[in-house]
Amino acid sequence: MSPVNSICIYCGSSPGQLDAYASAAYSLAESLASRNIRLVYGGASIGIMGMVADRVLQLGGQAVGVIPKALAHKEVAHQHLTELHVTHSMHERKMLMAELSDGFIALPGGIGTLEELFEIWTWAQLGFHHKPCGLLNVAGYYDALIQFLDHVRAEQFVKEHHHAMLMVETDPDALLDRYASYQSPAVKHWLGKDET
Repeated sequence: MSPVNSICIYCGSSPGQLDAYASAAYSLAESLASRNIRLVYGGASIGIMGMVADRVLQLGGQAVGVIPKALAHKEVAHQHLTELHVTHSMHERKMLMAELSDGFIALPGGIGTLEELFEIWTWAQLGFHHKPCGLLNVAGYYDALIQFLDHVRAEQFVKEHHHAMLMVETDPDALLDRYASYQSPAVKHWLGKDET
């Protein structure tokens, strides 16, 4: 596993109902900054997205935003980032975020957050990348999803080693510690050969 220098954070452009979501965003930002890990995220200045970026920047860390031109107004693009990339499409946005990152973490968020997480986890399952993916399960937000994913595994629609690729922690430092020592399991690449 190469060093984890940049982490992509998937999270909501809304603050959510609980103060715990903001607290977790700040805690994760502090963990990133303390480890000199660059933040890569969706580029907004609002919601959980803005909270993470603002705290990283306050602590002297680097925050890189990637936002589609069509959403730059709706999601209120952050104007004080280390770098802001404006893309032509959502597909381009997600590809660039993946290319810029050494790992991926989902904080609480909505459908977009889930879509991004599942896509990047699927890419790992298919062997398109070998980077760690995880959930920061704040205040039980992802409990029902974790239970459902256990059900998917039990019903044999996801193999055990693919299920285990998605790491879950409630503490950001615990998750980042696991990322630092992450070894991608051997998977069947889409071409049919084993890769590690």
